[in-house]
Order: sequence, then C-alpha cells, then structure tokens
Amino acid sequence: MNIGQKIVNISAAEKILSLLYSELPLRCRKTIIMYKVSFNNKDSSFHQELKTSVDQYFTARHVKKTGNWKLYVKALTLVPAAVALYLMLLFLHFTLVPGMLISGLLGFVLASIGFNIMHDACHGSYSRKPWINNIMGLSLNMLGGNAFIWKFKHNIIHHTYTNIDGIDDDIAKSPAMRQCESQPWVKAHRFQHIYVVILYAISSFLWVSTMDFNKYFKQKIHNTNLQKMNLSEHFIFWISKLMYVVFYIALPVHFVGWRAWAVGFTCMHIMLGLTLALVFQLAHVVEDAEFVFAPGIEPQKIEEEWAIHQVRTTANFAPENKLVSWFVGGLNFQIEHHLFPKVSHVHYPAISKIVKNVCDKHQIHYNEFRSMSAAVASHFRMIKKLGQNPALRIS
Repeated sequence: MNIGQKIVNISAAEKILSLLYSELPLRCRKTIIMYKVSFNNKDSSFHQELKTSVDQYFTARHVKKTGNWKLYVKALTLVPAAVALYLMLLFLHFTLVPGMLISGLLGFVLASIGFNIMHDACHGSYSRKPWINNIMGLSLNMLGGNAFIWKFKHNIIHHTYTNIDGIDDDIAKSPAMRQCESQPWVKAHRFQHIYVVILYAISSFLWVSTMDFNKYFKQKIHNTNLQKMNLSEHFIFWISKLMYVVFYIALPVHFVGWRAWAVGFTCMHIMLGLTLALVFQLAHVVEDAEFVFAPGIEPQKIEEEWAIHQVRTTANFAPENKLVSWFVGGLNFQIEHHLFPKVSHVHYPAISKIVKNVCDKHQIHYNEFRSMSAAVASHFRMIKKLGQNPALRIS
C-alpha cells in the first residue's frame, strides 16, 4: 500500500478545522488530520544510477541480496545465547550484582536479536522465502513487540516519510522530547539532553506495556490509520502478549520470587531500551541530518526525489568497526539500509562504497560519523540545542 497516495482525504469540515488549527499558537497545537506528502520523482537519475550500480554488484558476483551464512551464524549464536541466559537466571541462584549484570546482558542480546534477525526478516531480506521471513520476524513478538504493527510503522511510514514531522512516528515523542525545530518547545526541554537517558532506558518497557496497545486499540500510528488486521493477526497479537507475561513475568516470579524478578526485569529492560533507542537515534537525530515539517493544511510536495531525501535525513556511524556492525545488525550503515531495505545488512559494508561514489558524483552530502562515540556526541549536542528556547536562541 502506498500511503503517500492513500492518506485520508480532507473533507470540508476538516478544511475548516485545518484553518482553525493554523491560527493556534504552536505550543497549543495538536495534530488533527493526516498529511499528504509526495516527492518530486520526475528526475530520479540519482536513484536509478544507485539501483543499476548495486544490481551490477550482485549480478557480477552471483550473490543473493538476502542473507547468507554470516546472517545464519548470527541467528545460531544470538538465539541460543538468549535462551541460555534466560535459563541461567531462572534456575541458578545469583547474588544481586551478578544477577543484575546477567539480566542486563540478556537485554543487550535481545536487542541484538532485534537488530540482526527481526529487522532483516521484517524487511523481507533475511531469506528469499516469505514464510521464513514471517517466522523469523516473529522474533519481535518474542521481545514483547508485534511484527505486524512494526512493519507498518517502520517499513511503510518511517522508510517512506523519514524525518518528516507530522508523519514519521519515530520522531513523534513531543512533548517529552523535542527532536526537530518544527516541534513545540516547552520549558522542560532545557534539560532534555539529561533526562532523555531515562526515557531511553524505559523505552522498551513502555513499548511492550503501553505503545503497542495504544496503536492496537486506536488502530492508528501517530496520524496514520493502521492497515486492517485480519483475524490471525489479532490472534497473534494477543497470544504473543500472553506468552510475554508467562515467560517474562509469571515463570520468573515463580522460580526466583517477586523481588529478584523485579530487579532482573528492570535491568533487562534498561539495557534493552538504551541499546535500541541509541542505535536508532544515531541514525536520524544527529547533526546534519535534515528534517521536514508537514503542516497538514494542503498536500505538500518535497522538491527532490525520494532517494535523495533518504540520504539527507539519515546518517551512518562507525563504518569500520566490525564489532559494532556485528551487534547492531549493520544498522550503522543506515543510509544503505534506507536506500535498499530489501537487501540484507550483511551486504551493506560492500555496497556502501558504491553509494558513496554515486553520492559524490551527484554532489549529495553523505552523512557519516567515523566512530560511535562521535555519533553519540552529535546526538546529544543536537538534543541539547533543540532544548534551548527558540525565541531566545540566536543560532
């Protein structure tokens, strides 16, 4: 489904609401309608050259665009590691500090399963066989999320309308966080570069306990109506949530007691949330990454092709750090991922050279941080800057 072509039409009543909305002070506005945004793809020479060059790479080497043995080794390493850590916490008796450390390690491994297995599978790049992708994609449900909702939220909305305020749910954290210039400012944002660490730490818990349910019952992701779920998807949603309660709450409480479970569960989610949030924030909410504001009154056309928009709104980090690349599932090559989401992440280091060359040829800036620490520093500088009162800030 192309959301860009199927966004809710603005009725006469909605037009009146839009006019009233435009008269409100920015700090008081609430999103009322869904926006229609399109791209100027008349001249798609950049994207065409990218596709041709990358296709030639795979053809010349007789390589499949989906996962290979490197990806399967990751799955055979990470999933047994998570199971082993879980069983250790359940059946071995640890003192406080070792128990906290192992619980945190479990959270980190679960995040890595999300980056490496779930992410590729839900994009259809884990395997050429859809049924394998569907099964491996359900690893997200094992983490407490929901693959159906995530695919719609991430694959369609985020990947099409990256960093477009008003549509992209990934930057819709206002008023808790101000992630771009077009979002309303409140006094608390002066300290957001400090308290966002707490928000990141609890993000996975909120995702599991609140956000999925909110999207499920409202059947809406930010301002976009959720694709209709069939009976099997409703069943998977509820059975997965029930299984999460059984395996992450009921069984641990039964075997180790309430207090030990509460400490371990908290440590697991803190590490899971921090890891997930930081990796995804470093991809888009950093200096030099661009943002677009969709005002929502009239249909808006972005005067550049979709592929150029993806490069301008995305950033890579630590491209030569193989350890980082391994654990984050190639998401440090976020530009390549946004341009070629159907290509498995195991190929991103190779095709990044092609993308860089084409970007240079077309004089398009390629956002890249040579280390993860540089990307983290850039993110927090940006969050701190966005926390300043825009009415007082000169630059």
